[in-house]
This record gives sequence, structure tokens and C-alpha cells, in this order.
Amino acid sequence: MTRQYETVIGLEVHVELATKTKIFCSCSTQFGGAPNTHTCPVCTGMPGSLPALNRQVVEYAMAIGLATNCEIARECKFDRKNYFYPDNPQNYQISQLYLPIARNGYVEIEAGDIKKKVRIHEMHMEEDAGKLIHDEWDDTSLVDYNRSGVPLVEIVSEPDMRSAEEVIAYLEKLRTIIQYLGASDCKLQEGSMRADVNLSVREVGREEFGTRTEMKNLNSFKAIARAIEGERRRQIELLEEGKEVVQETRRWDDNKEASYAMRSKEDAKDYRYFPEPDLVPVIISDEWIEEVRLRQPELRAEKLERYRKEFDIPQYDAEIITSSKHMADIFEAATAICKKPKKVSNWLMVETLRLLKEHDMQPEDIRFSPENLAALIELADAGTINSSVAKEVFEKIFEEDVDPKDYVEKHGLKTVNDEGALMEVLTQVIAENPKAVADFKNGKEKALGALVGQTMKAMKGKADPGLASQKLREMLS
Repeated sequence: MTRQYETVIGLEVHVELATKTKIFCSCSTQFGGAPNTHTCPVCTGMPGSLPALNRQVVEYAMAIGLATNCEIARECKFDRKNYFYPDNPQNYQISQLYLPIARNGYVEIEAGDIKKKVRIHEMHMEEDAGKLIHDEWDDTSLVDYNRSGVPLVEIVSEPDMRSAEEVIAYLEKLRTIIQYLGASDCKLQEGSMRADVNLSVREVGREEFGTRTEMKNLNSFKAIARAIEGERRRQIELLEEGKEVVQETRRWDDNKEASYAMRSKEDAKDYRYFPEPDLVPVIISDEWIEEVRLRQPELRAEKLERYRKEFDIPQYDAEIITSSKHMADIFEAATAICKKPKKVSNWLMVETLRLLKEHDMQPEDIRFSPENLAALIELADAGTINSSVAKEVFEKIFEEDVDPKDYVEKHGLKTVNDEGALMEVLTQVIAENPKAVADFKNGKEKALGALVGQTMKAMKGKADPGLASQKLREMLS
């Protein structure tokens, strides 16, 4: 009989915090820039330089901890994690091991029919390493230290997840919470949110865990899902062949949809942790925690409840819109201008989501202003432009955030309301389409749509299709 296996998954999620400066120095954290231009003696590990803790990092970490139901430590300390790698100029990373800032939290997730709590073991603050750039053509490696010293929180879950679906649900929940807090933009493609997957398999019914591996280089939800399935399959094949799973760190190659071993998996003892001598302990008072708690913004669950009471939009629309704080902000701002929540929702749910998919973009990548969306809705409602022109104009708003009023005026897209001109075109359309006319008179309703289409074509999309349809009915009755 074939043995049944269960997948056991825990995550280490690294989130880059949205501070303007690094965790221990005043260098910029701005993404991009020429290599090694956002650096100083502190973040490049020069002898004699001393770190100074960024207070905003602590407050962001506290905010995330509170929002994920963690216990905030009243005293936390930094430790040195020692390892030797070219992107680590100090030969150690300042992190937290013994006294992290938060512990024992959880987030609630839904994955299909499954609802569960995923426990958070701990959350700690640390500095990021630099970035290694490998040039295969020259067979050289270069290091960019711009990212060195960028503040991170690492959120370590318990091994509570059992499928890729649960992992994605957990990551999406974390991302939404952190984005709503304004603590990070959580863009996987830019590395501001990264997840390392710890995975093992065991026979169904067994209590003890199998040997785990750690999967790195996962920069999208799709890559994470594929890596989980690939590693699960690899481990099961080893066990079925009577071989052992080796505890190791593996690098996922999404192009090849395969992983390869990087190094044996380290434990804490391998890093020779010891207390950071250049930083004093961080003392967190009840008053400070309460200050941070009172500054917490409206999170998604609260926003959903408010939308239910305040706006006349379907629950499904509200759930999609609020899944991205950026999209929710656009919805609320546009609604405040035009006072038409259902129409704002429709433009976001239909055309915006369509264009996001076509351009392979995320809601956080939306660049059009709520003012221009509201102005477009007003133009369409006033009959200044028809629905097909409105869609055309919206595409330009989506791509370039154009002013719809100026664009319509400049390109002569206003609806033609000259009834005499319309009647002239309708007469011509009827004369040139005898079959469609006959079909309509014989009860084929679709034929009227064909005649309206010909009318719109003749008037270069500037006719009012509703009026054209009405007049055609009158002329053919």
C-alpha cells in the first residue's frame, strides 16, 4: 500500500521597513541608485565606526507585533550573528536572538475551506546584507553595499502550515497587515518582502517531524508555490527510495523549476552569537507601547466592516478592493470627490483589474490619481463621452495618468449630440444594411445591435449608443 505523506511548513519572512534611513546610520534606504552610493563607514563595516539605533525601526516593529497579536518585550537586545560572506562587510550581522522584540503571536488565515491560526514564534529586528552581483560573462562577482544596513524585521512562524495554499494565505495576510500599517511596501519583486521556506514531510499519523530543508531565492507567490511542490515531491521520492533527507539550505531556480543544494543548514550555534557590545538594551515602557497602539491605522478587517455600513457596493468588491491598501485609498479618495462609490468600484473591479493582469502588475503598482478617475466618471455620467470612449480614455489614465477632460477635448472625443447629424447617419446605415433591417423586423433582436455598431463606426465612436438604439427602433417600427 502506498504511504501517505503530510507536508509541514514554517516560514522565515524578512520585511524591509519603510524608514528613510538605515537601522544604524543616516544613509538613505531608497531603492535603486548607483552601486555603493548610499553608504558610509557604519554600514560598510569600517573599523572604529559605531552604530546608533533608528527609533522608527523599533516603532515599526512594535506596530507589526501588535497587529499580529504578539507579546511586546519590555526589554530587547541586539546580538552579533557571525558569518563570513562578501556581502557582509563586518563579517557579522547585527540581529536579535536571545531577547527579540516580539514573541508568541498569530494571524488567522483562510485557505479554501480551511480556517486556522498560524502561530508566530518570534519577530526580531536586524540589518540587511549587501547585494552580490554575478557577471557570468566576465566570470566575476561584484558587491553593492547600498542595501547593507537597511532595516528588516524577521517574522518566524511555527511549523503550522500544511500546503502551498496555506503558505500563500499566510503571506498575503502578513503583507496586507504590514502595508496597512505603512511599515513596508512589501514588494517581493524588489526584495522588500522575502520568504524562506522550511519544509519537511512525514507519514500521515506520525507526530515527530521529518528532516527539514530551507528554500531560498523565492521572489513571488507563484515561485513559492512551485518551490513547495517541487521540494515536497523531491523529499517524498527520497523517502520512497529508502534514502535520507539531508538538512540543508537549497536555492530554488524558478526557470528550471528545480532546486539545488547551497550549504548544510546552520543552527544558532554555528553562528557563534554573542551580545552586541556597541548597542545598549532597548527598554520598552507600557506608555510607549500604548502610544504606538493608539497610532495604529484602520486595518483591513475594520475597513471591510466600515465599507459594509458606509458604501453600497457588493461584499465581494469590498474584499478585493481592501486586499490592497493602495487600491482602497484610491477608492475612498475618488468616492469622496464624485460621491459614486458603486461606479468607482466598477472601474476598479473591471477595467483596472483587467489592465493590471494585461501588464503583469500588482495593485500597488497603480499610478493613476483618484482625481482623474473621479473626473472620468463625471464625464461619462454627464453624457460628455460614451462608454466605449470612457474605456479608451481610462486606458490612457491607467498608463499615463492623463487629465481626462483635457484628453477628451484635445482628441475630439465628446459625444455628438446633434440629433440631425445622427438621423442622417442612421438613414444611411439603414439603407446600406438591408439584411440586418429585415432580420430585426423578423424578430431578431441582435440585428439591432449590428446596426448600432455600424452607426458608431460611421460616427467614429462619438454617438450615444442608447440614443442611436432608440431612434433606430422608432425608424424601423
